[in-house]
Amino acid sequence: MTTTRPKIQMVDLIGQYQKIEEEIQAGWAEVLKTGAFINGPAVKAFMAHLETYLGVAHALPCGNGTDALQIAMMALDLQPGDEVITVPFTFVATAEIVALLGLKPVFVDVDPQTFNMNVCQIEEAITEKTKCILPVHLYGQSSNMESIMALANKYDLKVVEDNAQAIGADYYFQDKQSKKAGGIGHIGCTSFYPSKNLGAYGDAGALFTNDDELADRIHWIANHGQRYKYQSDYIGVNSRLDSLQAVVLHAKLKRLDDYIAARNKAADFYDNAFKNHPSLTLPYRAPYSNHVFHQYTLKMKGNRDGLKEKLWELGIPSMIYYPIPMHLQPAYAEQFGYQKGDFSVSEQLAEEVISLPMHTELTEEQLSYVVEHFLQVCG
Repeated sequence: MTTTRPKIQMVDLIGQYQKIEEEIQAGWAEVLKTGAFINGPAVKAFMAHLETYLGVAHALPCGNGTDALQIAMMALDLQPGDEVITVPFTFVATAEIVALLGLKPVFVDVDPQTFNMNVCQIEEAITEKTKCILPVHLYGQSSNMESIMALANKYDLKVVEDNAQAIGADYYFQDKQSKKAGGIGHIGCTSFYPSKNLGAYGDAGALFTNDDELADRIHWIANHGQRYKYQSDYIGVNSRLDSLQAVVLHAKLKRLDDYIAARNKAADFYDNAFKNHPSLTLPYRAPYSNHVFHQYTLKMKGNRDGLKEKLWELGIPSMIYYPIPMHLQPAYAEQFGYQKGDFSVSEQLAEEVISLPMHTELTEEQLSYVVEHFLQVCG
């Protein structure tokens, strides 16, 4: 029986920093000496390592994950009125960028096990206006990319992967080959928001592609569309990665596989504790993807919100990712004509999911405390 109350956080960035402090401080000192604060040598070194790690031809930096999605859509030269197929069970940025550019988000529901795009619904959503499929690799597990790419090839569509939550995840093809999530579609996008598995100490993001022409467009679009200084060949944006953040990200990239192993160890601890509980459904691990557990998310029957409040009183943080599906958000329901009942799986998940503390610094004492008291209040 656990008698003390350990300090528990959803994400422990301070504890993680303490283990890499010396390397980060040395890297920052070098940046400060050189004065190369934007897209300097530290950025180039990090992106080169990231290309190797992900097995992609091009990794291109930008200011944040939302910018990455916008730049990807701009690089594909999508036009107002073009349709982009995506999912309603996601963070707002996914659909936000589609709508912001005058494109139309066309939602398909998610799979009830993986919570990722239900590939069985994609084909019926394709119209003559469809130009892109935008799957979200939710919670740390890749979508069924082999099926998605097959449909994209059949209908001559582009695929942009929202890989903000699954960097480092491996996708396994039927022929036994594997690729990293984010490096399978025409463009992959990620966020380096501090709480991500590979997180900066501020905003940062990146795009990935194996297409040289797309890489060229992405590079210039992210830099005001300027192929040459003061000559804008594209309509662009200002979205760049600063060198101080690249130092942090490079230090963490060297340890990313260890971080993933630590998250899986914590997930296994949770799984063993909850596996026989009749009101809980454990995270599903698809045969075609490993899981990097950006979040450890359960489905639960009963008073989920009441349980969340009781956990908070016990010093156990938890989160609901996400309480309102995109198609029921006022901005999207009103503009695009969606209503309650359109995507039943997403709506049910919004009422049932709960995410428990998940990060690289979780100790057995902390995990035991979470499990013990979660089971007590869950009943």
